[in-house]
Formats: sequence, C-alpha cells, structure tokens
Amino acid sequence: MDPQQNFKLKQVSEAVWEMPKEGNMNVPVRVFATAPLIEKMKRDRTLRQARNVASLPGILEAAMVMPDGHEGYGFPIGGVAVFDIETGVVSPGGVGYDINCGVRLLRTDLTEKEIRPKLKELTHKLYDNIPSGVGSKSKLRLNDQEFEQAVTRGARYFVEEKGIGVEEDLEHCEENGQKDGAIYSKVSQMAIKRGKPQFGTLGSGNHFAEIQKVDKIYNEEAAKAFGITEEGQVTVMLHTGSRGFGHQVCEDNIRVMLEAAKKYGIDLPDPELCCAPIKSPEAQDYFGAMNCAINFAFGNRHCIGQWVRDSFEQVLGREWEAMGMRTVYDVCHNIAKFEEHEVNGVNRKVCVHRKGATRAFWAGRKEVPAAYRKVGQPVLIPGSMSTASYVLVGSETGRVTFGSSCHGAGRVMSRHQAMREFNGVQLEKEMLDVGIQVRAPTPRSLAEEAGGAYKDIDEVIKSVKQSGISNVVCRLVPLGVIKG
Repeated sequence: MDPQQNFKLKQVSEAVWEMPKEGNMNVPVRVFATAPLIEKMKRDRTLRQARNVASLPGILEAAMVMPDGHEGYGFPIGGVAVFDIETGVVSPGGVGYDINCGVRLLRTDLTEKEIRPKLKELTHKLYDNIPSGVGSKSKLRLNDQEFEQAVTRGARYFVEEKGIGVEEDLEHCEENGQKDGAIYSKVSQMAIKRGKPQFGTLGSGNHFAEIQKVDKIYNEEAAKAFGITEEGQVTVMLHTGSRGFGHQVCEDNIRVMLEAAKKYGIDLPDPELCCAPIKSPEAQDYFGAMNCAINFAFGNRHCIGQWVRDSFEQVLGREWEAMGMRTVYDVCHNIAKFEEHEVNGVNRKVCVHRKGATRAFWAGRKEVPAAYRKVGQPVLIPGSMSTASYVLVGSETGRVTFGSSCHGAGRVMSRHQAMREFNGVQLEKEMLDVGIQVRAPTPRSLAEEAGGAYKDIDEVIKSVKQSGISNVVCRLVPLGVIKG
C-alpha cells in the first residue's frame, strides 16, 4: 500500500471527498467517487499525483479526480485541472500521450432481433474494414499535402474534400470535428512519419469498435433527443485516438517542457509534471502541435465511423441512411483547451486540462449542438470489454468540475498483470457463450483488456450520479466486439 492512505481525505458528501490544501499545494484535491472506488485509488499513486497537480502555478479551485481515476504520467488518468490564463501553465502530462483519445457513438433504426442472424458476419466485416492492432496501417494512403490538411482541418477535411461522412457528423462532434489553432510547422518529422501510415486505424490497447444494444433507458427526454428511442435498439461505439502521431507530439514536447520548467523557475514536485506558462513560446508551440493531434483523432474516428456504415451496408444490403446510422456524438478524453467558466462568481476564460476525463456541458451552453441544447451534451462512457457502456448527459450541477465527467471504467491492474491473470482463449469462449461475437488480433489482446482488469463500470456510474457531475441517460451492452 502507498503511504498516501494517510492523506487527510475527508468525505464532504455522498460521493465527494476532499484533501485540504497544505504544504506546497495551491488548492485542495477534490475526488468524485464512492468509498469502494476511493479504496482502489489508494492502491496506486492516484491521490499522490493529484496532490502534486494541486501545487502547479495558477491552478484554480481544486485538482480534481473523476471516479475512474488511476495513476498515469504525471497527472492521474481521470484528472481535471483548470488554470488561470495569466499565471497558469500547460502540461503535456495533463493531456496524456494519446491526445484526443475519445469516443464516437452511432445510433441506428435497427434492433438486436434484426441483426442477430447476421451478427457474426457483421462483426467479421467490421474487423476486415477497420485496420486494428499494433502497427496497423491505414487504407487511406494520404500524401504529404493531404496529411497536412487532415491534421489541420480534422474531420471537416474528409467531409468537404473526400466525401466521407456528412455535415451532420460534424455538427454532432466536439469542436465540430475541427480544432482551431493547429500549426503544422510545430509538428516534428518523426510525428509525421509515425502518423501518416496510421491515419484511419483503430490501434491497440483499450481501443475498440463495438456493436451494442440499448439495454435500459433512464432519461427518456435526453435519450429521445439523442435518437435513442427504445430498448433493444442497435448502436455502434468507437474508441480510439491520435495513435503514434499524438504519442510523438507528447514525447517531443515533454523534452521541451522539462527545460522550460527550469527556465521559468517552476518548482516541480515530479518531473512528469513538466510544464510552461500558458503565454510562453514553449506553451504556444505545444498548443499548435497538440491541436494537430486533436484533429488527427477527430479525422481518424470520423473515417472509421463511415467504414462502420459501409460494413453494415455490405452485410445487410441497405443504404446506411435507410438504417438511420447517424452520429450521436464524438467526444474527447485527453485534451487541454480554452473555455469560459465561472470562477468566484465571474465568467472568465481558463485553460482546462482533461486527461481521461470527458467534457460534460449542461443545457444552454453554446458549445452543445443545437439539436441537444435543450437537454445538454451527450457524455459517452465506454465500459471494459464484455461489460456495459453508458450514455450520460451534462448537468448544471456539473459546474463543480468545470463541466467534466469520467471517461470509462478505469484500470485496476497493468496489462502485464492482466495477461498473467486472464486467458484470452477462455475469455473469447466466455463471451461467445453469452452471445457476444468477438474479433481480436491475438488472444493476448483479449487478456490485456479483460473486464477484471478494470473497475466496476456500474460503481463508476453510481459515483457520477451521486456526485451530480452528470446524469445517466441509458445503458448499452455489447453484441459484437472488435479489439485492436
């Protein structure tokens, strides 16, 4: 056990805990989780890392940890930190290596009963059409000029120039699928070399494409607004990010930020928290490159989303439009960006780091798509393999997290430990036995991502509900799983 168990963590409400400001901390730590999840956080460096984040210059209100929080690079995964524009910093560790790892959800007019006879074929067709796994290569074959356009214009480039997808896909996407401020000249040649062959690939690890069905609707008004109308309805969820491109952008800038922290006299409690003042040249260069990686991920999920539609067309023999295969939403997990929030009763522009955390804006915010503005932003929460996923909606009570929620179940063991404890062949058999089709490059891919390697998603969602950081809309369960 880590000595952080002795931290002064006080329960302030049903699922909210606080570690008071002390020592070098500039703000307290606030954790949104039930008691069982707090106990899991005590088993690794999650709380210690959150306390370190609380010591960074210009941080506002609190260093926050979502209920799926677990240790990461510098910042905990499931961490949210908001910084003053003038006195605050930006840290690559507060965004993560997989920049704009995120989720896209497609709804359909299909039901489980309709697709069940074709489920195996559908699952295999998705696996054939979506490049997956370590080192998977794109079928897009973008040239140098096209790649530059893709990472500066994001998903919009593919709609407007390549005829992939439709305008509505962009409207139902965070940032409308294109993050402004992308500066291609700030991206290294190594990042370009790694990223070009991987555009339009799922990747490995916890990335997936999943055919699901609506298991339970909890909020009919929000569900209807999102196009989710009945239990048994088929959806498809995609989870992937910026692949080797984003990883290299992060790696390149960590080296720069280590020197910048020394240059600007920032006292780091952990070198992994390396950072630079928001208005510094180093920070501005990072934003320019990071925004390219954000656009890479938006374009990546967008293209894969269209290949999902193509797969359904090929197997079911109907146009995707006739099957109602619309994008519900596409949301980021690992990102730092400027937003307006109320701080001490005053609306002001701040820099929000969400690492393994999802934006969860409430009804009325201008950033929420017009179709959803009366109910709030969809919040997409993937579960672990073979377990449920959830759709939530932003709530005004989520102002306490600057409009942030969890991003998944959260790991409780490393991939190496999971491979020691779980058998991929047995996992596949167990999934098939309960009617879940599955395709993966190797049994090892399944063992790494076994449900037992993650927290209980239902307990995570319980924490979200009890803390009020977002509201539950519906529960989705897997029918067919594609793992990278």
